[in-house]
Amino acid sequence: MPSEFTALPPEFLQAHPALSLLRLAALSAGPDGMLDDDTLELMFEQVETGALTLIAPSDVWPELVRGLMADTPSNMFRALFASGALAEVLPEVLAVFGVPQIADNPPEVDIGQHLLRVLDEAARCNAPLAVRFAAMAMHVGKADSPPEHLPVHYRHVERGRPRIEAMCARFQVPADCRELALLALVECERIHRVGEVRAGPVAALLERIGAFDRPERYAQLMTLCACDYRAYEGRAAQAYPKGVLLERALKACAGIDAAAPGASAETADALQEARAAAIALAFRSERWSS
Repeated sequence: MPSEFTALPPEFLQAHPALSLLRLAALSAGPDGMLDDDTLELMFEQVETGALTLIAPSDVWPELVRGLMADTPSNMFRALFASGALAEVLPEVLAVFGVPQIADNPPEVDIGQHLLRVLDEAARCNAPLAVRFAAMAMHVGKADSPPEHLPVHYRHVERGRPRIEAMCARFQVPADCRELALLALVECERIHRVGEVRAGPVAALLERIGAFDRPERYAQLMTLCACDYRAYEGRAAQAYPKGVLLERALKACAGIDAAAPGASAETADALQEARAAAIALAFRSERWSS
């Protein structure tokens, strides 16, 4: 077992079996790397005895945060998966493993495996906890998509929202993590599909995701989308093209927002119209979608 794990004394492992196995999983996401087979077997035995049924979700959350914020978050999830603990701690996340999702090359990816790559990409760019939690949570509505529709996931937003809400309530997740996860659930795939052809929908999208009035949340969502994009095969070192596109649109609107403060007589519709016109000029496209 790597040296970092030996910092947990034997009496701690015996007195707190549930906390110890979660701590080991979380520490495996750190610089010492994945756990060995013997350790995973011991963790599996603890899970089989029902140790995790004795731990409160409020005690689980700090260990999840420890692993999520480490260098290689995927290692924590691999350890939880291999020991059977993921089914006890995060059944919503376990359920997306083995579920296909449409991609480019290859044409399908396993959502669970893709999720692990997104988390590691988020760690590489030093993303905050809200981004990493959203990466973990935003696909949970895809676990039980009708098989005849796969690898497309119709109505996953409706299924995902109550599951994310339940996870947040269970662990008493911070408000910014909950907010970003719910926003990503709805908007991440729309951002991936945004284009230059119609400026009106781009202006409306920027409004919804907080680009004009919630710059920190907007930046976090774009970081998440960029990590999701780069997690696909062959994109690891690429810039996120939709992020570049939306930044162009946002810059085109800067002068309009400066000239139209909240006290202005302009209505919200007029402001949206002005933004769409500015974006259309920047994109050399049409202002509104039919």
